[in-house]
Amino acid sequence: MTKSLDTKLTEIHADPSGSKAFILADAKDADMASGLAATGIDPLTRKRRSLAEYREQIRQVIRQGLVDIVLMSASTNELLTIRERLFDQSTITPAARANDTTDIHLPSGGNYFREPSRPFRSALIDHIMAGKIDPQPHERRLGADLGLYSITPNNRLEFDLQTLVAYREFREESERKGFRHFLEVFDPNACGDHCPADVGRFINDLIVRTLAGVCGKGRPIFLKIVYHGPAAMEELASYDPHLIPGILGGASGTTFDAFHQLWEARKYGARAALYGRMINNSEHQTTFIQHLRWLADGQIEPVEAVKSYHGSLQKLKIPPFRSLEDDLKPTLRTSHYSGSSTSVRVDGLKTSDQTPQTDKVRASLEKWRRILG
Repeated sequence: MTKSLDTKLTEIHADPSGSKAFILADAKDADMASGLAATGIDPLTRKRRSLAEYREQIRQVIRQGLVDIVLMSASTNELLTIRERLFDQSTITPAARANDTTDIHLPSGGNYFREPSRPFRSALIDHIMAGKIDPQPHERRLGADLGLYSITPNNRLEFDLQTLVAYREFREESERKGFRHFLEVFDPNACGDHCPADVGRFINDLIVRTLAGVCGKGRPIFLKIVYHGPAAMEELASYDPHLIPGILGGASGTTFDAFHQLWEARKYGARAALYGRMINNSEHQTTFIQHLRWLADGQIEPVEAVKSYHGSLQKLKIPPFRSLEDDLKPTLRTSHYSGSSTSVRVDGLKTSDQTPQTDKVRASLEKWRRILG
């Protein structure tokens, strides 16, 4: 089955300035980051989903066929890709999170988020590709050949050096095993008094420096970064259109937040979007994805999309979380799992949280994580 991701990548590289192709991914790897809270709350029963129910949501997204990538944990990938063979007759590409750094691996009640990110991998490339260690070459085709690798620079040499060395080692192993990756670059999670004055510029510059020494087979097929607004996106997209910048969704907010962020990022050069929490915490996931697809393909604009989404919920007899009036408002959201990094408003205004949050704010975040997750 021809995969839409491969078709779009070919099209973008063939005509970077003229291609309208846009890569859309559903990030369902939250069990590696959010643990028990990953599955979310069922909007109808108001009860927490089980892992089995969470995976059934993924099956529905695969059957819908509108996203280009479904990103999963290695264990979910083993079940759905290797055992159930759900992607064999689908245009969707399966992918798995290939690492879970310490700023992602956040147990309930833990305080890892207070420390600068350290590199860490619980997932094995062999397990992602074949479900077993040291597989035969033909067995590597059983699972996913694509993974997400994330790094979190903090502008602190002793930590960032570890991060970049670990990324180089991952690239070496990946190239030897025929494993592709896309690169996620988070904003600093605990930079203390080393925080860069312009986070967007810092991230952009670090990306191009990191990849300047990486040749074709070792390069990420696209990027996943925090959306820092039009200027930062244009800077990266215009520097090298073959980098293929993409955005991460960040924390859930209003429906307008999600729709406007994708629409605006696309306008200024983004060619991919990976939404996880925004999709998982929506009233109806496949309907939400349908509207993201329309936005990604330039068929609808944000305000119209929010109104259309509410109309679809009404037809499905699903009560919305907010009134239409409230759902059309932008909110201030955090990009990082810990809630400690850059906050971005979808109307293009950015408030950089460049100093460690106060204990009061952190306590409030922990309180809401316990309530919601």
